[in-house]
Amino acid sequence: MEKALQTEQAKAPTKGEALKLDWRKKMSDNVAYGLLVYTALQIFVTMHEIQGSSASILPLFVLVVLVAAIIPLFRNFERRWEHLTDEQAHNPGFKAAFRRDQVRVWLLAAVLPFAITGLFKVLSILF
Repeated sequence: MEKALQTEQAKAPTKGEALKLDWRKKMSDNVAYGLLVYTALQIFVTMHEIQGSSASILPLFVLVVLVAAIIPLFRNFERRWEHLTDEQAHNPGFKAAFRRDQVRVWLLAAVLPFAITGLFKVLSILF
């Protein structure tokens, strides 16, 4: 029994480690890097479309709209975490919720540029 308690105490973060853990900062960093990745991918995908099409302004319009539109969406993820109290921000119990939001941020950053640019490409073909 004593051995089990020692093992459990060894797994628990020390006070110094818990203070280093700040879910607010971690989510803010993920959102910032996610926006950089999203913007770079969006520029790459849009520039590829511009080179492959005639002198259409639609890809440039898509680029401006999508970069501007994603910021409030990503900001919602960050806003959810910045309202945590100091105690909550250092609580390891928020790990699962953090991972869920982290996965959503990175999926949006990686997939959305391709999906929406493809949608606009289909719309430009139809109209």
